[in-house]
Amino acid sequence: MMTLTDAQQNMRRSYYGGAPGVVSSGLIWLIAGAVTVYSTPKYGIAALIIGGMFIFPLSILICKLFGASGKHDKNNPLGPLAMEGTFWMLLSIPIAFAASLYKVEWFFPAMLLVIGGRYLTFSTLYGMKVFWFLGGVLIAAAFGLYYLNPPVMFGAFAGGAIELVFGSLIFASYKQEFVTSSS
Repeated sequence: MMTLTDAQQNMRRSYYGGAPGVVSSGLIWLIAGAVTVYSTPKYGIAALIIGGMFIFPLSILICKLFGASGKHDKNNPLGPLAMEGTFWMLLSIPIAFAASLYKVEWFFPAMLLVIGGRYLTFSTLYGMKVFWFLGGVLIAAAFGLYYLNPPVMFGAFAGGAIELVFGSLIFASYKQEFVTSSS
C-alpha cells in the first residue's frame, strides 16, 4: 500500500504538479471574460460552464507534451479524493448559476469561491502548499469582487489571471522535481 507521501508524489509526477490543470482552467476563464466583453454576460457564463468541460482533457494533453502520463496509479489512495472534489465542484455550479439569476455580477465570484475551495484540497492531493495560497487568493478575489461590485467581466479576468500566474509558478517550481524524478 502506498504511503501518503508516495501517493502525493505519484499525483505530482502523473499531472506535472497540477500545473497543466491550473493553466488550462485559467485559459478557459480568460475566454469566458472575452466572451463577456464582446457578447453578453449570459454567453460568458455559458463559455465558462461549457469550456470547463474541456479543462481536464486540455490539461492531460499539456501533461503529455511535458512528458507526464496524465494518469495516476490505479492503486493511489488519493484518486477518490480527486473524484470527490470534482463532483463537489460540479454540484456547486448550479448554486453559482442561481446567484447569477439574482445578480449576474455574482456568477464569476461565486465560481471563484467554488474553485478556490476545491484547490484547497489539492494541497493534500499533491502535497504542495502552493494550492492553499492559490485557493486563498481566489477566495479573497471573490470577496473583493462582491464588495467592489465591478462589471461582470472582471470576475472572469481575475480568475484567469490568478490561475495563469499560479500555474506558471507551479510549472516553474515543479519542473526540477519532475526532471529529477524522471531520471
